[in-house]
Amino acid sequence: MAYRDSATPAATDGTAVCYHCGLPVPAGTNHAVRVLGESRPMCCAGCAAVASAIVEGGLEDYYRYRTARPAGRAELVPAELEELALYDREAVQRSFVHRAGEEREASLVIEGIVCAACAWLSERHVRELPGVREFIVNYTTHRARLRWDAQQIKLSEILAAIEAIGYRAYPFDPERQERVQRNERAQMLKRIAVAGAGMMQVMMVAVGLYAGDHGGMGADTRSLLRWVSFAFATPVVLYAARPFFGAAGRDLRRRTLGMDVPVALAVAGAYAASVWATLSGTGEVYFDSITMFVFFLLVGRFLEMLARHRTGEQVEALVHQRPTVARRVEAAGECVVAALELVPGDRVRVRPGETIPADGVIEDGGSSVDESLLTGEPLPRRRGRGQRVVGGSINVESPLTVRVDAVGEDSVLASVIRLLDRAQAEKPRAAATADRVASWFVGGVLLTALAVYAFWYWYDPSRAFWVTLAVLVVTCPCALSLATPAAITAATGALGRLGLLATRGHALETLAQTRDMVFDKTGTLTYGRPELVSVSPAPGLDAEQCLRWAAALERESGHPVAQAFVACVETPPPADELHAEPGSGIAGRVDGRRLRIGRPAWVVPAGRPAVPGDVELRSEEDTVVWLGDESVVLAEFRLRDRLRPDVATAIDELRALGMRLRILSGDAPAAVAATGRAAGIEDAVGGLSPQGKLEAVRQLQHEGRVVSMVGDGVNDAPVLAGADVSVAMSGGTSLAQASADVVLLSDRLARLPQAIRVARRCRRIVRQNLAWAVAYNLIAVPLAATGWLTPWMAAIGMSASSLIVVMNALRLRDLPARDERDGGGDLR
Repeated sequence: MAYRDSATPAATDGTAVCYHCGLPVPAGTNHAVRVLGESRPMCCAGCAAVASAIVEGGLEDYYRYRTARPAGRAELVPAELEELALYDREAVQRSFVHRAGEEREASLVIEGIVCAACAWLSERHVRELPGVREFIVNYTTHRARLRWDAQQIKLSEILAAIEAIGYRAYPFDPERQERVQRNERAQMLKRIAVAGAGMMQVMMVAVGLYAGDHGGMGADTRSLLRWVSFAFATPVVLYAARPFFGAAGRDLRRRTLGMDVPVALAVAGAYAASVWATLSGTGEVYFDSITMFVFFLLVGRFLEMLARHRTGEQVEALVHQRPTVARRVEAAGECVVAALELVPGDRVRVRPGETIPADGVIEDGGSSVDESLLTGEPLPRRRGRGQRVVGGSINVESPLTVRVDAVGEDSVLASVIRLLDRAQAEKPRAAATADRVASWFVGGVLLTALAVYAFWYWYDPSRAFWVTLAVLVVTCPCALSLATPAAITAATGALGRLGLLATRGHALETLAQTRDMVFDKTGTLTYGRPELVSVSPAPGLDAEQCLRWAAALERESGHPVAQAFVACVETPPPADELHAEPGSGIAGRVDGRRLRIGRPAWVVPAGRPAVPGDVELRSEEDTVVWLGDESVVLAEFRLRDRLRPDVATAIDELRALGMRLRILSGDAPAAVAATGRAAGIEDAVGGLSPQGKLEAVRQLQHEGRVVSMVGDGVNDAPVLAGADVSVAMSGGTSLAQASADVVLLSDRLARLPQAIRVARRCRRIVRQNLAWAVAYNLIAVPLAATGWLTPWMAAIGMSASSLIVVMNALRLRDLPARDERDGGGDLR
């Protein structure tokens, strides 16, 4: 007997008791929660919180069907809710949640998604939750990017809300996702087997029924064959087609029209009509069409699922590169620990052939390090003492001792995976438009089917149901919704294998349209590691002392020019009151003296005392940096940078693609002009502030040009954010990479023309997919409405339309960029 939850229980003395745990409610307290449509008293804030979570998580059946009051703590919380609550623990979140203040960011896997409408439904539902800043689902990979405010909502509450609408979400775990994918494939194969076996048996019976129409088959024999068809078709409908009914029911409960709604209507309608015809002995049966439809649709979705699994392989490969164990160096010797237990400051030993467990700096040893999966570079790079190594790369030759400085979600590999997740989750404009069209398309399909049925019922009632069934079957917006995300995901994977990380959904779309490319100089066209070639101190000053002052000011800066000074001085004096002026220099107090270092015009602006005569002003092609105090220039430093070896090749290929190239730099105009001549770029402008660079890019955009910007430093962040599409060098600052749409992990500029060719090929394939999806429906719907297509033909057409779109997109996945010269310069 069910517990009486329709009324509020009371103790024997009339005191109200807690609806959740059964204890008396203290007088003067009010923790009521609305459960099963009524306000229920709670004894404390804890019970109120659990009850609210149960209700909000869609688990009210816990109260509806419980047969007794909970006897202990284990029964106070449903198992499903308690399992989700584990994800709120800091120790659990450490391995998959990235923190930025009170905001949290995580990558989730969503189970139960079968079409683009499922992704749209879950997005809309979760975004309505208070505290959720962003929730984007990638239908292709079934992964979601979640960003939320931990002060307003818990992760367990978000996961419960997702479960409440029929899906299951959990933190991305490659091993668990592999198991889920294996189970998904196994379940699909079972359903295909049932549908295939049922289809073959029903088709053999159907041959007899069709032959009997012309051979004078008796009524008893016809009835027997119909019952045999019913017996074989029923498992197909109740088991093989179950996912379609489940998805359609979920959509209807949420008052949305998903892509499985017309499919479920078609199968259910044809089956119901056939069962009625079998029972009554009148009319036609459609068991053969039903089983063929389900079989072909399942085969199409299975092939689409395999293609979808392949497109997510780049992220999976990066995640699998994360090491699981590490050899931590302790006082007693080496100790094998889980890589997740490492903290900054730990020292780890990495043997040849082992994976480096975390980001850090080499303290002892030297070896070659394989970073190919991360950067796309096939050859290992030499690393020695004092140089940084990235967790997930492989030590090739000799033992290394590494001091850890970044672990978990703060590591380079984790940030790359996070950026890649963001890029795959974000929807380009074309994809967002297609999703909106698809959501309206289903409603249009149902109205069209209704109109077709009305017409045929008036024109030829015997064919009305058959033709309407074909219309419902043949129309499906899956191909339309898959056209863009499938191509974008495949192209993103192709770029990843070239060592380019697309971090924004629009990056490929915009990169394909760009005609103008702007380069920064230092760290982009050059190595960004200028070497100090001369020091000219003012009269009475020592060059070594000037270098010490310069290093003191620059030691906290991440700019490549600053590192040239720091490298020359082993122990610079302390500096305070440091203030950096982006694009100009740094001011501060050293040895009690206020100093400036940076661009000459900034160190000694107009109106200040003249430069001492002994400090010769040279019109050199080197980068010139001045050191000064509040009155005069103290020293002139000249630095020289080397051009990257592949710059000339990259520039030639970019020009062949029809690109207009420019250099905008904050370095001295003479040095910038020299770099431009060496690189083959005539339009080279130096001496620009960050604002000046941004204004130059804005001017190009004002002229109607699509501009891409390539840079690396802090002073490039504004212009990287302002460009239509931006590329940051991997050696640049984190701020520059955060502002960029693409990160060049390999630091090889020759990858840029390859990326443009991939982007243009992606754009062509997206257009082909959209054209196919539209053309298919424009042709198939009239054919079905006029009675030319039977339901089984429509089933083949609908499955094939989605499969063609996915397979066409997969052509991008293994695209050799060097062979993409076919029409590379065509921007149309």
